[in-house]
Amino acid sequence: MLSIRRSFFAYLDEMSLITVLLPYSYFQGESSGFILKGDIHPINLVIESKEKMQHFVKYKCRLNERIQVGHKYEVEDGNKGVTDLQIGAVIRTPSFDEEFYYDGPLGVNYSPERSIFYLWAPTAQQVKLVLQNPDPTLEERRIVEMERMEKGVWKTTFPEDVEGYYYSYLVLFNLEWKEAIDPYAVAVSVNGETGVIVDLNKTKRQKPVLPVLEHAVDSVIYEAHIRDLTIHPDSGIQQKGKYLGVTELNTKTKRNELSGLSYIKDLGVTHIEFLPVHDFEEIDELEVLKKYNWGYNPSHYNVPEGSYSTDPIDPYVRINELKEMIHAVQEQGIRVILDVVYNHVYKKEDSSFEKIVPGYFFRYDKYGMPSNGTGVGNDIASERSMVRRFIVDSVRFWIEEYQIDGMRFDLMGILDCQTMNEIRAICDNVDKSIIIIGEGWDLATPLNQENKAIIANQQLLPGIGQFNDQFRDKLKGSTFQIYDRGYALGNKQYKDDIPELLAGSIGAYKENGMFLEPGQSVNYVESHDNHTLWDKIEICFTNESEELKVNKHRLATSLVLLSQGIPFLHSGQEFFRTKYGVENSYQSPDEINQLDWDRKDQFISNVQYIKGLISLRRKNKAFRLQSVEEIQKHLTINQQSNDVIQYILHDLKGLGEWETIIVFINVNDSAEEGFCKEDNWSILLEDDEVYQNNYPSIQGDRLTIKPSSITIIAK
Repeated sequence: MLSIRRSFFAYLDEMSLITVLLPYSYFQGESSGFILKGDIHPINLVIESKEKMQHFVKYKCRLNERIQVGHKYEVEDGNKGVTDLQIGAVIRTPSFDEEFYYDGPLGVNYSPERSIFYLWAPTAQQVKLVLQNPDPTLEERRIVEMERMEKGVWKTTFPEDVEGYYYSYLVLFNLEWKEAIDPYAVAVSVNGETGVIVDLNKTKRQKPVLPVLEHAVDSVIYEAHIRDLTIHPDSGIQQKGKYLGVTELNTKTKRNELSGLSYIKDLGVTHIEFLPVHDFEEIDELEVLKKYNWGYNPSHYNVPEGSYSTDPIDPYVRINELKEMIHAVQEQGIRVILDVVYNHVYKKEDSSFEKIVPGYFFRYDKYGMPSNGTGVGNDIASERSMVRRFIVDSVRFWIEEYQIDGMRFDLMGILDCQTMNEIRAICDNVDKSIIIIGEGWDLATPLNQENKAIIANQQLLPGIGQFNDQFRDKLKGSTFQIYDRGYALGNKQYKDDIPELLAGSIGAYKENGMFLEPGQSVNYVESHDNHTLWDKIEICFTNESEELKVNKHRLATSLVLLSQGIPFLHSGQEFFRTKYGVENSYQSPDEINQLDWDRKDQFISNVQYIKGLISLRRKNKAFRLQSVEEIQKHLTINQQSNDVIQYILHDLKGLGEWETIIVFINVNDSAEEGFCKEDNWSILLEDDEVYQNNYPSIQGDRLTIKPSSITIIAK
């Protein structure tokens, strides 16, 4: 690539404002005036301000005539020097967004007779389509000039069948050519090196009929990573680490217990949430086992990751196998949620966004530097109209093409409320039961506070669930202070917060609730991030017995499943998953991250307990109240003098077989009495036993609650 040498610099920073920078080494930074030259007559620029900076003199010059973004212009100074007019901060102005918003087709419209290519690149001076025959014996590389259309879209029609061809775009911006993969590509070559033209009609499937999901609170979400789920040597799964490994049924552990998908179905959850399956970086698809990654390094948003496919070289295989995996899960009556990462890209400079429309797709701070609220070097600017359009288009693509049932938005707080609400509307148009949840953390990104998709703005985000960090930290202890113990771990300083958390964090026991509706609260104490609950308990109770650790873990997980809202479990949480003390295992080896199916065998009694608790929740709508009004009507929480909490669900006619249910919660390390006003109660849960029928009964008005446990009675 030729080096571009400029004596001075000129940038279009607004539609009518040009900033000129003259270095002191160039005529001491002085100029009497500036003239704009291009495809129109010369225009004298009006100098509005002149400011001496450290290395140059900055001139702000006003344009009194309209110019065409994407056309070639030059600026001549008073010393007769000339430089090209570069695209500057204009790209991040509302007027640019308004002028170049485009709602027509983008990507490739393929047919055997011809393919039409569309690329939005309003600041490009020239764009070329590059086509390459995939046959390695052919050196054929065809370059086709594209035509600029309205709204900065470039288009060309290729009148041949190019199915299977590799394709990319050459984009000329500020006198520099860059080659980029189509952001709307739906297939790529191995390791995402180039886009591939495919016929998605060849991959169509009929979506299985799923059990009715009346409301988000009827969900029980189980988070899993494809490789973790299948890679363990004793998983009984043949296609380890692959999409197809998830599809295998009736696989068994060493002790002949269910593993994999059949095990998850038997557990009774309603949804599996898979960590990212879009194409991501840092795993060599030809040498998959050399490295491990969770997948939060997005590169091609509309393409499945190749390392999970049995043949990453064939672009159709990853598409078909991911669709087969989703279909197989749904055939078991389980819905599929995909974890999506629209908040950042792996590397800004290498992304198609930055190569095609530099400076547009990312946020910048007041000093013109890329913002870093995500902590990985870039923040996606979802508030810009064509960024929002890309995200919404991508969501629609996954919902319609891959027929998924929900999305979990990584670092959703980077995104804006309007974008998230448009996503909710897109989902509702397809299926109102589609689940949308996200991490509503308030991150340091330059977006107005009232526009952020964060927990504090939940009133602006109806129908969107948010991970409840207060529930997490007050039940298990601070995620970021490893020795901090939460209520379930015996720390009673949090006891006054617990009623509100049990009631869905909707303001039933607190003046200002976190959420407007229980379906917005995703209740959890463990996820792929941070220490597993077992590892935190191991650290906090190093010298205590395994029985004590098991009891505290079981108590915390029980409260996740019994609280109002949406319960969320990390895969393996039910058999005390450990990552051997590793706090952030995003690239730790399989030995750390894999689901240990031997451990499932070891703790099978707790698996049965959690399975029973899930069944209890699903059988009783009392644990799945859909509105604030229902919670206020049916839920009362009392604190006994011995610190036992009574979580009472009452007047339940029509919500299950019971009229009243009482959950006694004892976080003490000693047995305590639970009190009930009447006698003749049935026991639904006691110790580690969940009764499905033939319920034991208690006589009298009191019962013993074992240390660090719950007991549930009903009548």
